[in-house]
Amino acid sequence: MSPAAEESEGRIVVVGSLNADLTIYCERLPLPGETVHGNGFAVNPGGKSANQAVAASRLGADVRLVGAVGDDSNGEMLLSSAAGAGVDVAHVRTASAETGVAVIAVDASGENNIIISAGANGTLSPADVAAAADVLDGAAVVTLCLEVSTETVLAAAQAGHDAGATVVLNLSPYAEIPQRLADLTDVLLVNAHEASQFLGSAEIPGSDADAGDWEAVRLRFAGRGLQRVLVTLGANGSVVLDSLAAPDQQLVQIAPVKVNAVDTTGAGDAFTGAVAARLAAGAALADAAAFASIAAALATTRKGTQAAYPDEDDVKRVLAAGVA
Repeated sequence: MSPAAEESEGRIVVVGSLNADLTIYCERLPLPGETVHGNGFAVNPGGKSANQAVAASRLGADVRLVGAVGDDSNGEMLLSSAAGAGVDVAHVRTASAETGVAVIAVDASGENNIIISAGANGTLSPADVAAAADVLDGAAVVTLCLEVSTETVLAAAQAGHDAGATVVLNLSPYAEIPQRLADLTDVLLVNAHEASQFLGSAEIPGSDADAGDWEAVRLRFAGRGLQRVLVTLGANGSVVLDSLAAPDQQLVQIAPVKVNAVDTTGAGDAFTGAVAARLAAGAALADAAAFASIAAALATTRKGTQAAYPDEDDVKRVLAAGVA
């Protein structure tokens, strides 16, 4: 290992989106064509990649973010939030387009729906990935999502692979991906709906399904070139499908962490960021998923996304209490 690689051991590079979250709270989500009354509004820093970077950094990881924002107040807010959480934002470019936004509705049970407008995120390109070669070289983990162009994600996955990093792909928002991207992905993160779409299955097994049902899912992912997959099941925990593990560790079901959820927005990003943080620290995939399950659950107990994310001590207190 070169001296440069030794210095960067454990580094996470997150390539992707930064959005201003425009969130309105309501008793229930509206039906198509329906108007409902809201009972609160907030503008918060968000975007899947920025959220994942902040989540990992708050858990003690060394994180670099590659992305783009506009020259506007939302861009300033996003840079300030990420940097304030300890994320290195030197490779977040200021674009001529406006900062990306997400319009979010959250109901009384904490469930949400989201519409995003790419804005500056749509300008992120393989050239930005090339410009970040200094931080990608020697990275331990490269974390990606689909809120930026497929060609940019593919370029980042290739750069991460070439650097010897573990490439983590959050297949969200769902889109079909080229086989080359699947081949470059070391760990795929999907929720049940995304897993169903990717595999073309009518239904993904529930948390109470028997091992045989999940074994069939593992084999189907492996057949698509994805050997290590985490399937999140919301309040029902998650499932680790690891075709590269020892036979008795290829299927691990992670029990849910019971909390009083206030806002589930960004919980999946908290999970992804926590997985990246633990993988960068050398943890096994199942251990990373168990740790991430706690981080994601804690993130739902407060409103907003980045400001709601727990730090490492928060998660360790839950682990010490034996709740998970």
